Amino acid sequence: MASSTPPAETALASSSSASEEEVTLTVKWSGKEYTVRVCGDDTVGELKRRICQLTNVLPIRQKLLYPKVGSKLNDDNLLLSALPLKSSFKMTMIGTTEEDILVDPVEAPEIVDDFELGQEDVVDVKDMEVNKQKLRRRISHFKIELQNPCRKGKKLLVLDIDYTLFDHRSPAENPRQLMRPYLHEFLTSVYAEYDIMIWSATSMKWINLKMGQLGVLDNPNYKITALLDHLAMITVQSSSRGVFDCKPLGLIWAQFPENGLIIKPFRKAHANRDSDQELVKLTQYLLSIAELDDLSHLDHNNWELFAEDTTKRRRQT
Repeated sequence: MASSTPPAETALASSSSASEEEVTLTVKWSGKEYTVRVCGDDTVGELKRRICQLTNVLPIRQKLLYPKVGSKLNDDNLLLSALPLKSSFKMTMIGTTEEDILVDPVEAPEIVDDFELGQEDVVDVKDMEVNKQKLRRRISHFKIELQNPCRKGKKLLVLDIDYTLFDHRSPAENPRQLMRPYLHEFLTSVYAEYDIMIWSATSMKWINLKMGQLGVLDNPNYKITALLDHLAMITVQSSSRGVFDCKPLGLIWAQFPENGLIIKPFRKAHANRDSDQELVKLTQYLLSIAELDDLSHLDHNNWELFAEDTTKRRRQT
């Protein structure tokens, strides 16, 4: 990926190679100026995430102002190649960090989950060169901060918070009322064979707050290797779905088919707390396949049946 910057007065969308060229923008906020590098195949949403990395102002809190662009910067899915961005002009961002707002942190937005995509959509997304370029850039620019070192010989288990570990939409006086049943038992059991990484499509502040309230970050029976927030996401293009936010996991795993699995979402915690057994079944499955050297050949679509068969065999013996 070329790192050279176009001439100061060259618009980002002025040539066919614009999507592959980087342009350096100066963003003004709170009396300071920040340098942001973007490409034409980035979206407004991705620009906001880069600004968030520098300012800690969440994308949803940002309002961007730029000469002769008007309200176009309100569309997070708009490609920057459609805008006359020039390095000589300065962009202004208006927004406030969560620490300065006397309201609850912004919760995870509803996004297209990568595993909800059909096989044709997955192939379409992963094979588009523009998406490959974005993934390469994200891998090179995004650094995962380890909270605990990876252990030799352990596989990595990545878990989504939203509807997997926690019902983030239902109201409750105590966050523990929205915690998925058997969460700590699950994490304790799988930690014997897997390093654990936790993901959410919201801010790191929200992740630390919720996981801290649930007792996940300081549990003596297991350790969390790393936390990932919305900044790890990329915006991808699809001929069938258009432009949408996606976890980079889906694009990486698309090259190694069926290396992720879906479990039933944990919603309406108050009604389902006593009947939800999903993490119990998932524990059985993950421990039963942990001894395999390579998990890439497994068809996780039938993981529940595998877990049930394993349980039955253990009872018979």
